[in-house]
Amino acid sequence: MRNRLAFLIPTYAQKLTLLAAVPLVLAVAAIAVLVALQARALAEREITTLEMQLIEAKKAELRNYVTQARNGFYFIYGNAAPDDEAAKAQVAQILAAMIYGDEGQFFVYDYDGNQLVSARQTERINQNWTGLSDSEGTPIVDKLIEIARSGAGYHSYLWPKPSTGEEARMITYVTSFPSWRWAVGTGVYIDDVLASVASARADVEARVRNTFVYIGAITLIALLVVFGTGMLINLRERRLADAKLKRLTQRVFDAQEEERGRVARELHDGISQILVGVRYALDNARRRLERGDANAAEPLGKGINSLGEAISEVRRISRDLRPGVLDDLGLGPAIKTLAEEFAARTGIPCAFETVVFRNRLDNEARIALFRIAQEALTNVERHAGATRVEIDLRGHRRGATLRISDNGAGLRARKTSSGLGLRNMQERMEQLGGSLEISQGKIGGTTIEAHVPLSHMLPPEDTAPENNRVAAE
Repeated sequence: MRNRLAFLIPTYAQKLTLLAAVPLVLAVAAIAVLVALQARALAEREITTLEMQLIEAKKAELRNYVTQARNGFYFIYGNAAPDDEAAKAQVAQILAAMIYGDEGQFFVYDYDGNQLVSARQTERINQNWTGLSDSEGTPIVDKLIEIARSGAGYHSYLWPKPSTGEEARMITYVTSFPSWRWAVGTGVYIDDVLASVASARADVEARVRNTFVYIGAITLIALLVVFGTGMLINLRERRLADAKLKRLTQRVFDAQEEERGRVARELHDGISQILVGVRYALDNARRRLERGDANAAEPLGKGINSLGEAISEVRRISRDLRPGVLDDLGLGPAIKTLAEEFAARTGIPCAFETVVFRNRLDNEARIALFRIAQEALTNVERHAGATRVEIDLRGHRRGATLRISDNGAGLRARKTSSGLGLRNMQERMEQLGGSLEISQGKIGGTTIEAHVPLSHMLPPEDTAPENNRVAAE
């Protein structure tokens, strides 16, 4: 189950790619939505303006039709009395003959709702249509009569086309013949206007969809570029990491072989020679005892002294590999012992100063700082030509700092200035998240300063020394 869940955990490179891709996708999506909303709003304003212009043109056309028709028979209406039936019949006949286009016609209603003229829908003549409404519930005849009574005006409603019988949107202009109590008007269907508006809206939607497609394509290309770049960087970093790992592994192997060689040389040149001397002393004592020689105890004494030297040599080698005082008392006493042994072995004075505080460094930090001090003193002994060494170890609010200074020839004269030793120091501090600074004075001498961050300082309550031991660390 845990192995299955491991596939769901993104790698560091995948996290970086997501970190670059997700904001890009969100930004592009927000831009696309904003562009679509703005485009639709602008297009809707333009379409509304277009619709109003077309409808106004239709209204002007209707008004012209009615005005022309009225001018055509105004001489009859103007000279007729309110009850002149002959004049009314003549005007109704003229209006019935005035048809235009495929659907255009004039209509006449009296104020009581009776239809007097309907050229294309004659079945409606001489019927009362008071209360007539369209399929949407919009009053028709009553509203037309109301408009005519107030002078003139427009009315919009659904009306069946004379040619097909299908309902369509119509705009009507109606005026009045007040002396005859007539409402006279004509209408025009605006389905062509509605079709133009619908076509414009469809064109806007198509443009918006195309915009989304273009933005999506650009986003996809950008994502492919991001993923491709991420893959290239990932492959490059992996190759560099593999090469660095190989070099590091090789250095580890070299360091292991060097340490093995050093231990082998010390065993051969030190303990092995001492043990050979012990063997000869014991063999000599055995031969003397066989002869009954009273001086047989003399070679035994030499053998015992040689065994003491061998024990001391083993302890020294063991201490170099892993000093027990580092685990028992802490870093301060371990470095102090290291400095004293260095001074005794080389004759170079080595001053050690520290601030006494609780043993609060974790195990990794203690080992790293001890090895750095050990490596630095080895470099001083082999290459610096110094006459004095100073070691300072102290804790502070930012962590702990180890400083090793000498008055030797400086980095330029050291063969290890760019070698394995200093690289090992640097890598130890990088693993701890710390820093290593190596500087040279104007008149010579070298200072190595290793800083361990506060994250490697343990809380005081968790580091109470066993058996009430206090370390100067």
